[in-house]
Amino acid sequence: MKKLLFLFALVASGFSLPSCAQEQKKNAENEQEEQSTNSISTMDTATFGAGCFWCVEAQFQLLKGVISVESGFSGGFVKNPAYREVCNGTTGHAEVCNIVYDPQIISYDEMLAAFWKTHDPTQLNRQGNDVGTQYRSVIYYHTDEQKQLAEKYKKELNDSGAWPRPIVTEISPFTVFYKADDYHQDYFKLNGDQPYCNYVIQPKVEEFRRVFGSKLK
Repeated sequence: MKKLLFLFALVASGFSLPSCAQEQKKNAENEQEEQSTNSISTMDTATFGAGCFWCVEAQFQLLKGVISVESGFSGGFVKNPAYREVCNGTTGHAEVCNIVYDPQIISYDEMLAAFWKTHDPTQLNRQGNDVGTQYRSVIYYHTDEQKQLAEKYKKELNDSGAWPRPIVTEISPFTVFYKADDYHQDYFKLNGDQPYCNYVIQPKVEEFRRVFGSKLK
């Protein structure tokens, strides 16, 4: 009887007891949030510079297991650099792509294989007609394992004579990534009719599709 009177008092005072459905919904939301957090925590990041970041972005977006690709700048000494500053070569930054990927679908070894095929790693501070330190070939590693793998494959490729000249790719620790302005993101997808896209990016994308056909989305 006392228990009933207590419950009536709670209701009369405006207090609402959680229903079973509400509790189930709350538990489901918590479980979903936990799964989402766990999913994010299992993702890895690769940071590569291989010339113009529009080219790198367009190619890596094709790979199965790649979750997102952002174009930006890394490796320099100027905070929050503007694109024109980076283009002037006064910031020390390279144009890079920050690539989030699922290691359960694509390994870092495979990411490196794609990296080596996106450009000519024997060209110092340039790719084709894009000239300057901002276009250098570079791998910014996030872990010791990434460093070891990058150095291992660089040595093996050099020793094998895969290119007629030595690979000059810089391998350095990741420090910070500055995302480029929005108009640089998804550039090839949104500007495919532009001359640079037609004559520079499109041929690279076609070659990338040819080589990595079984790995594409």
